[in-house]
Amino acid sequence: MSPDTAPPPAAAAAPAGRAARRRAARTPSRDRYFDVLRALALVRVVTYHTFGWAWAGLVFPSMGIMFALAGSLMARSLERPALSVLRGRLRRLLPPFWFWGFSVVLAMLVHGWMPDWRIVLWIVPLGDPPGDHWAVQAWEVLWYLRTYLWFVLLSPLLLKGFRLAPRAALVLSLVPVVVFQFSWPPPDDRFGSGLWDLATYLFCWLLGFAHRDGVLRRLAPAVVVTLSLAALGYGGWYAFAHQDVFGTYDLDENPLAQAFWSAGAVTLLLYARARRGDGRPGPPRPRPLDRLVRVFNARAVTVYLWHEIALVLAVPLTDLFWKVPAFERYLPLASQWFMFGVAWVLIAAFVVLCGWVEDVAARTPPRLLP
Repeated sequence: MSPDTAPPPAAAAAPAGRAARRRAARTPSRDRYFDVLRALALVRVVTYHTFGWAWAGLVFPSMGIMFALAGSLMARSLERPALSVLRGRLRRLLPPFWFWGFSVVLAMLVHGWMPDWRIVLWIVPLGDPPGDHWAVQAWEVLWYLRTYLWFVLLSPLLLKGFRLAPRAALVLSLVPVVVFQFSWPPPDDRFGSGLWDLATYLFCWLLGFAHRDGVLRRLAPAVVVTLSLAALGYGGWYAFAHQDVFGTYDLDENPLAQAFWSAGAVTLLLYARARRGDGRPGPPRPRPLDRLVRVFNARAVTVYLWHEIALVLAVPLTDLFWKVPAFERYLPLASQWFMFGVAWVLIAAFVVLCGWVEDVAARTPPRLLP
């Protein structure tokens, strides 16, 4: 082409600019507000499993937050073909689970455990995998992965139903847990436990849909605040008024209270984000804190799966400190906070040693730290 027939620079750059914008639109961007919530939720989980504070769930309902954030991300992903999304979710979840599960199963076998046919649930945890009571503290956290996996598999249908009548779907999503509590309790077995967990967090998962689709943003503040406070009030009242039944006001022991408290609290947290607008940059954070939040989010599965093993190992490791006179004299070895600190050192070690599996599952180059 001669210089006389070449397109003007602006005209040549326009298609390239549009292509760049299309590529940017297809590239998922991180939501800093969501990232901070997820990091805080993981810290609260570790803290609760260390100290067992019954009030921790009232202050920060971690599991409800994590299901709501996952629901929002799932709704965004389902803008692509559902089958490819499901394959991608399974690919990202299962390898870290297998890597962790191999260690747990091997330890239980060495300890004398003999599995039955249900060992297949250690391959795909559609139900609670079997395990030795000796290692229950390690594998009891799998209820979250099992519930998350079922929500992922059901999401194509749930999202279609939600979009038919979004507001009605949100309200009706609390009906199953009410029915289970007052009318038709599920069987007292692994299947029933799965139904309870799905019913407890169904609202939070659909709330993620509502955030992603802009439904939450369009609601009037007075309506959201009033209904959220009503849900918080009912959930809190039911938790404290039925301590004689559940033995505690801990929300983790009371599915109905957990469902309503989480619904109210998580709605307020996501509504605040929706009203601020997804396109606005988040508040500035110190760079070290920003890096820490990024690590938590890139290694969320690793932190969640390995934190109980870290807590278990922190006990004998702390006992070793007692054998050093200087440590015994100057360190607060009897304090549970010391064991909490040791556990976080071990969690950091697991993130470095095992977190790369999440990179492999995501088909990105493995790194010691993101």
